[in-house]
Amino acid sequence: MSVLSAMSPRFGTSGLRGLVSALTEDLVADHVRAFLGCCETGGRVFVGYDLRPSSPALAEVVARTVRAAGQGVVMAGAVPTPALVDAARGAGAVMVTGSHIPADRNGLKFYTLGGEITKADEAAIVAGLGRRLAAAAPGGISEDRQAGARFVKRFIAACPPGALARRRLGVFSHSSVARDLLVRMLAALGAEVVELGRADSFVALDTEAVDADMRARLRGWARGLGLDAIVSADGDGDRPLVTDETGAVIPGDLLGQITAQMLGAETVVTPVSSNSGLEQKGLGRVIRTRIGSPYVIAAMQAQGGRVIGFEANGGVLLGFDARLPAGVIPALPTRDSFLPILCVLLAAGEDPLSVRVAREPARFTAADRLQDARPEAMARYTGALARDGAARAGVLARLGLAEAELDLTDGVRMLCSDGRIVHVRPSGNAPELRLYVETESAEASAGLLARGLDLLRCEMDKA
Repeated sequence: MSVLSAMSPRFGTSGLRGLVSALTEDLVADHVRAFLGCCETGGRVFVGYDLRPSSPALAEVVARTVRAAGQGVVMAGAVPTPALVDAARGAGAVMVTGSHIPADRNGLKFYTLGGEITKADEAAIVAGLGRRLAAAAPGGISEDRQAGARFVKRFIAACPPGALARRRLGVFSHSSVARDLLVRMLAALGAEVVELGRADSFVALDTEAVDADMRARLRGWARGLGLDAIVSADGDGDRPLVTDETGAVIPGDLLGQITAQMLGAETVVTPVSSNSGLEQKGLGRVIRTRIGSPYVIAAMQAQGGRVIGFEANGGVLLGFDARLPAGVIPALPTRDSFLPILCVLLAAGEDPLSVRVAREPARFTAADRLQDARPEAMARYTGALARDGAARAGVLARLGLAEAELDLTDGVRMLCSDGRIVHVRPSGNAPELRLYVETESAEASAGLLARGLDLLRCEMDKA
C-alpha cells in the first residue's frame, strides 16, 4: 500500500480524514447521508469549516446533502470546532477540517445531540455507506455568524475584569481559524496582545510535535518582544499551543494537568501517551485510554460527575459545569484549546509560567513523528515489536535502555528499568509513525526523542 492510498478517506483518532483529491462530492455526500441515517441530530445540523483552501467548497457539499435529506442547515462559516459544537447544542454538527495535517488533506468531524461521535457511531456510519435515505422535502437553511463571538463570551463572563491585565501575550495566528477569537478573548481580559506570524496560506501546526525551527522562532519572539507567553492553536482550534516567558513550549499534557487541578476535577481521563506524573498529583481517579478523543469521551461518559478529559496534544474536554473565578463554564463534549490556554494563564497568577509549570511532578514528555511513512512498513515494524521481546530489547539497547514492562493499549509502549518510557505508534490520522518519550527532565526527553527518531528512520528503511 502506498502513502497516498493510506490517506484514502477513513476514520482516524478524530473524524474522517483523507487527501483532498479523494474527498469527492460523492464520497462526502455518502458519509453525510450515513451520518444522518444513524445518528441523532434533532433534524438540524450546524456546519462550520477551517481556513484550508478546500474547506468552504466541502462545507457546501455537506450543507446540500443535509438539506436534500430534509434536515435544516445552519451555516456557521469559518469557526473553531469547539465554538461550532457549543453553538450546536440541541442539534447535530459537521466540521470540515483536517485539524493539524497539511493542506492537501482534509476531513469531516461529526457531532450528534450528545457531542462528538463515538467509535460505535463511526462503525455505524461506515456500515451505512451506499444507502439512500427516504425522499424528503428540502430542509431550510440559515446562518449563525456569531457562534465564535458567543463562544469567547463564555470565557470572558467567567473571569473578573482585568484578569490578565499584567500580561503581555503573543498570539501566533498563522492560519488557525481560532486566531482572531484568541486575540479577542485575551484582550478583553486586559492582556496586552501582540499578534505574530499571521499567514495567508495554510500552516499545518501539530501542537504535539512542534519542530525545531518553530521552537526557535517561538523563543526568538518571546525574548525579543518581552512576552510573558505565546499562545496558539491548530487549524481548527481544538488543540492549544502555549509557551512560557522564554518561548519554551509547555507540553499539552501538562496544560491538561494544570487545567484539571484548577477546575477541581475529581476524575481525569487521558490517553496512555499522556504524562505519567498525573497519577502523582492526587487529583482523584485517573483513567487511561487508547489515543483519540472518541476513546476519551466514552470513558468520560461512563464515569460522569466532575470529570475532565485531555490529550497529549493539549485539547481539553470538559465533562461538567466548572467554576472559574467569576462564573461558570458549561460542559463541552469536544476538545477545546481556549479553556486550557486561559486556565494555565490564570493558574500562574503573578508568577512566570515557567514557575507554575515547575510545580508539576518532574516527568517530561516529548513527541514527534516520521512523516510519509509507508503503512505496510509501519504495521510490519510495530507488529514485530509487539510480538518479539528480543526485537524490543535490541531497540532499547541501542538507546541505552532496558525494558521493565510492556503496555500494548495503543501501539508499543515500553516502560524501562530506569523509569523512562519509549512509545511507538502509527498515527490514526496520517501516514506517520509517532514516537513518544518520557524521562525525568526536559533535556533528557529531547535527547531521547532525537536518538529515537534517528533509530526509527533506520528501522523503517529496513522494514
